[in-house]
Amino acid sequence: MFFFLASASDPSSLQDFCIAVNDLNVTEFINGKFCKDSKLATGDDFFFTGLNVPRNTSNTFGSTATIVSVDIFPALNTLGISFARIDFAPNGLNPPHMHPRASEVFIVLEGTLYGGFVTSNPDNRLISKILHPGDVFVFPAGLIHFQLNVGNTNAIVYAAFGSQNPGRTDIPKALFGSNPPIFTGVLTKAFQVDTNIINDLQAPYRMDNSFQVDKNIINDLQAAFKMDNYY
Repeated sequence: MFFFLASASDPSSLQDFCIAVNDLNVTEFINGKFCKDSKLATGDDFFFTGLNVPRNTSNTFGSTATIVSVDIFPALNTLGISFARIDFAPNGLNPPHMHPRASEVFIVLEGTLYGGFVTSNPDNRLISKILHPGDVFVFPAGLIHFQLNVGNTNAIVYAAFGSQNPGRTDIPKALFGSNPPIFTGVLTKAFQVDTNIINDLQAPYRMDNSFQVDKNIINDLQAAFKMDNYY
């Protein structure tokens, strides 16, 4: 009998650090990155600046996430961490999404946010909380989560991830804005709605790669699951 062990987290480091460089002449290659000679490392290699600068939130959702992963900050390679700043305009939304490779620790610096995540099948339970400055909330890896600014002022949060490259999948975009589009028959059966509703959900992505639909469409989708929870 054979047993196989699968790991869903970044591998443990076998050296102090591996600063990623684009240099084919170096000999160390770890986590898909070439490593700078550790003897040449300086404090500047481990330094990142700029997260104090407010981001532009003039977009469809009224929020901007600035992710600092290994691709932006090479010193994170092999360290199993990354971080982000998220800016929210009043009523700004960080839309439902998930990070396939990391849990997230979320701390509010300014503003008031409504944040939550949905547990996996079969419960699909919403766990949520109103968050104020100084509050910390945790979003488990792989679970769909969101944040909404429910205050009257801008909001700022910092987030830390348990991976050097947590990844991100925006749920509405993945389902209705994929390239090429998911076959309509798959979506109509999955959501138990007619083709016109699916077309309406896909249409905004064809125009501007955002997700803005009439509330009646969302109500129709929710009604289908209230009537027949077929999972």
